[in-house]
Amino acid sequence: MSLAETLSGPFFNDGHRDFATRLNRWAAENLHKLPHDDVDEACRARVKALGEAGFLAPTVPAEFGGTFPQFDVRTLCLAREILGYYDGLADFAFAMQGLGTGSITLYGSTELKSRYLPKVGQGKAIAGFALSEPEAGSDVAAMAMTANPDGNTHVRLDGRKTWISNGGIADHYVVFARTGEAPGARGLSAFMVDADAPGLSIEERIEVIAPHPLATLKFDNVRIPVANRLGGPGEGFKVAMATLDIFRSTVGAAALGFARRALHDMTERAATRKLFGAPLGDLQMTQGSLADSIVDVDSSALLVYRSAWTKDNGAARVTSEAAMAKMHATEAAQRVIDRAVQLFGGQGVTKGVKVEELYREIRALRIYEGATEVQKVVIAREALKNYAAEKAAKK
Repeated sequence: MSLAETLSGPFFNDGHRDFATRLNRWAAENLHKLPHDDVDEACRARVKALGEAGFLAPTVPAEFGGTFPQFDVRTLCLAREILGYYDGLADFAFAMQGLGTGSITLYGSTELKSRYLPKVGQGKAIAGFALSEPEAGSDVAAMAMTANPDGNTHVRLDGRKTWISNGGIADHYVVFARTGEAPGARGLSAFMVDADAPGLSIEERIEVIAPHPLATLKFDNVRIPVANRLGGPGEGFKVAMATLDIFRSTVGAAALGFARRALHDMTERAATRKLFGAPLGDLQMTQGSLADSIVDVDSSALLVYRSAWTKDNGAARVTSEAAMAKMHATEAAQRVIDRAVQLFGGQGVTKGVKVEELYREIRALRIYEGATEVQKVVIAREALKNYAAEKAAKK
């Protein structure tokens, strides 16, 4: 099932189809022209190009220059799938504009929304989301960074954040810190911090197998107004989870885009590559690999867009649906891409060949925004919780 066939299904309306058509055409015509060598320059160029073309508008509300009154998750997913198909860094650039300001959209004051959202939607500012720490990744409750009161109007931030996307190039970050209202996750709060705030520095740039701008941030007595808080005191975990509840499905969509591209390339390879005097696709083992990949792609599309459709149709949370979409789509994409690499043989591990690039791009998606192992725990816990609720309702 191609993207066009997916779009003909019941999860979408004509507005989604029009957006997908326009973005697909623009991506095919423009992304290959953008710089690729320097990762910071490449990311800035993609944010700027997407903003100028109007394709960052879905990441902010209509009131502040965006497309919709509130997030339309299907549009966010379509954008990430299409951009992922063509260019992993373009997908990253789009995703971080949304994730890096999603908490502002959901919990920010009108003043904060007015200050930050329009520039993000126009591609004139780059956003970051600073949650992870050296000793607090999946275990958010272990967060050590602090936000201590400085009088009644300010707080001072101290600590480190690591694996921060857009670290070093972002203009501002959503930052989570311990404010101490309660133990564990209930004692966290979220704040907006400008990248040029005194005391905020880039301690380390992190290089990964698929080049993206990542860094460790150091906060040394960084003084910010209490008015920069997103949500109430002690609501940081709630802010983070509500934001990820929207954007987790989009990670699955990005993986779907990678998988569709790998499937396209391996199908073309099977049809055109001659082996022992016949097309590679004539071999039953090749046909089996293609069939498995087609099923992986189609099942991922159904889970991703079911989750997005459910959220868009008023579900307060899609915890289980988003976890299933993210887990299945990223794991399935890894399988599809691995089969593609195998089918390409030596070319599959040659730098500059698309499936080699995809092989490096997909790996991180199985980790960030909740590793596969975490998603399994979430899915199982939701099922047990629902069972207990159903049983209690029958008494």
